[in-house]
Amino acid sequence: MRLVPEKLTEDNFADFGEVVSIQSKQSKTINNGFADKYADIASLDTSEDQGQTSVHIFVAKSRQFPLHISMLEKHPFFSQTFIPRHSSPFIVVVAPPEESPSIEKLKAFITNGEQGISYSRGVWHFPLISMNDNSQFIVIDRKHNEETDTIEQCKEVSLDNISVMLEMSL
Repeated sequence: MRLVPEKLTEDNFADFGEVVSIQSKQSKTINNGFADKYADIASLDTSEDQGQTSVHIFVAKSRQFPLHISMLEKHPFFSQTFIPRHSSPFIVVVAPPEESPSIEKLKAFITNGEQGISYSRGVWHFPLISMNDNSQFIVIDRKHNEETDTIEQCKEVSLDNISVMLEMSL
């Protein structure tokens, strides 16, 4: 299967989560006129089994294309949000939140460099695909406490026996 990313929009990503962006959003002026607040641009879903929300920074390495999509993962009980700390596009590969990933429903999206994404709980996705080395991302998801958590944090499925190649043609 050949997978080519399409430009990310709120409409084409809606089945997988939310686009984190101020584009087409209303703001409120705060701080005596020195800031505009764009409220509630993404919903967080981390409270399963008394979960807490946590903020991380991931530092990603660049990927080479064509890229073999060798696995998918999902977080069955929480959302996961990626917000770039740079102005460089990144790519997401996703499949709908089903028991097992539907390869025929696999999609790829490329951001405009200013957009982040928020995966809904249970959305299958390939790990972070950065186009540059040392790209930093703010990641917001459920805090993992190894001593007390009873829920499954991440489910992975190998795709090694399926040929899925992500190609760049934009």
